[in-house]
Amino acid sequence: MANKITEDIYFKVKKYIEQQQMIMGGDVILAGVSGGADSVCLLYMLSELSKELGFDLVTVHVHHGLREDADKDAAYVEELCNKLGVPFYLRQVDMLGYAKEMGLSSEEAGRRLRYQAFEDVLKEVHETNKVKVRDRTAYKIAVAHNKNDKAETMLFNLFRGSGLKGLGSIRSVRDNIIRPILCLGRAEIETWLEQRNIAFCIDSTNEDDTYTRNKIRHHILPFAEEQISKNSVAHISDAADVLAETEDYIRKQTLLAYERCTYELQEKSVQIEDDENDGLTLDLNIFRQEEPFLQKMILLHCMEMLTPHRKDITKEHIAALMEISSKGGSKELFLPYGLTAYKQYDTLVILKKAEKSNGLTQISETCPQRSVLVPGETEVPGLGTLEFKYLEKNEFFYKKDQIIPQKTYTKWFDCDKITGVLVLRTRKTGDYLTIDSTLRKKSVKEYMINEKIPKMQRDSIYLLADGPHILWVPGYRISQYYKVDESTKRILQVRLKENDNG
Repeated sequence: MANKITEDIYFKVKKYIEQQQMIMGGDVILAGVSGGADSVCLLYMLSELSKELGFDLVTVHVHHGLREDADKDAAYVEELCNKLGVPFYLRQVDMLGYAKEMGLSSEEAGRRLRYQAFEDVLKEVHETNKVKVRDRTAYKIAVAHNKNDKAETMLFNLFRGSGLKGLGSIRSVRDNIIRPILCLGRAEIETWLEQRNIAFCIDSTNEDDTYTRNKIRHHILPFAEEQISKNSVAHISDAADVLAETEDYIRKQTLLAYERCTYELQEKSVQIEDDENDGLTLDLNIFRQEEPFLQKMILLHCMEMLTPHRKDITKEHIAALMEISSKGGSKELFLPYGLTAYKQYDTLVILKKAEKSNGLTQISETCPQRSVLVPGETEVPGLGTLEFKYLEKNEFFYKKDQIIPQKTYTKWFDCDKITGVLVLRTRKTGDYLTIDSTLRKKSVKEYMINEKIPKMQRDSIYLLADGPHILWVPGYRISQYYKVDESTKRILQVRLKENDNG
């Protein structure tokens, strides 16, 4: 460490990583390094921390094919990695071509392509075994967002019109994506690099006010810091943290309230004139007992369940639903995506018309059973491609008393405990899970209710089944009975290949 200033900044990042539980010993970290100040700081920080915390570091540089000096940036990052002894991977993409093909903004296209590059490198590192790992889920993607980015994003979302989720801005950890220097402001990063005599590249596009974020960066935040408070960025970032926590809490309360409003209707017959529609029903007697704010959140949750995109659901739609829910008599309301809401006695019914083809209504059918081949792959609608293969004990790196990771996209099962033919299917009467070390059983129906899985989704979730014994409820948990332990000889690995880590 060069001096007290750089030491303080370094230990601030180290403490932040530990508080947020971003990195564990034995992890493999894929760091996105563009060559700019933020990412170069990230590279050096992680390189030094890897020695203390015991993780492996790999660098990914994405060449977007936009600027003439982009080749120099890539060469500089490679030079830094060689100097630090960090493996370097270069990926070249056609950002503008992809944006045009997919109908995206250049910023969104770049974001998607970067995360796809991370996934490609992750796969290469994993398949070539170039880095030893403690288990097969210890991969994380580190990106170099900082406190200024968080403040800019919050203001950007606020100006465009956003709810709590957008105002919560950038999270420190999301799935397998981590942001180790999110605790630092841009000035701290540049100070740290200057004190260490570390050079970095300057992206000319960052100076272009064509991009809305750059306008916020160059004009709005500097004005706030100069004219209102020198700590404006820190205050906005802190507010985003509070709003993110608030959004998490409200989401949990909304799900509980939604379940209260629908639970009593599970055994209650509600007459719906057109049974060729998907939909849901709220008990208005219970709904009206909730606070007005929570009522709006319940209605928004209902809309999210029935529509493909939240962005087309506006406050006007929620206000209209609130109005018909509060009035007497029968009311009807037409909503986006072919939704129709109507009040029937003390219930609010929201229906989604089934799509029609050749004049015939397409009715959702029960998901068919799908056989499992090992090794092999199986396509599961609404989930993705599941890859099945056998592992020997030494391939799994199992140690006594090891805690098996709980990642949602890869699971492991003791092969010798599987007695029947494995299939993927929806739930049936009599299905059960074992839920603890005493092998206590719980019905799948009871489990789904306890987990607050919406009623409309329960009959469409594919389960991995060994007869009536369910090995895995994807996205939730596996049965305790099939877990790998020290006596396991052969392992069945099930991996979701098309999970969303973006």
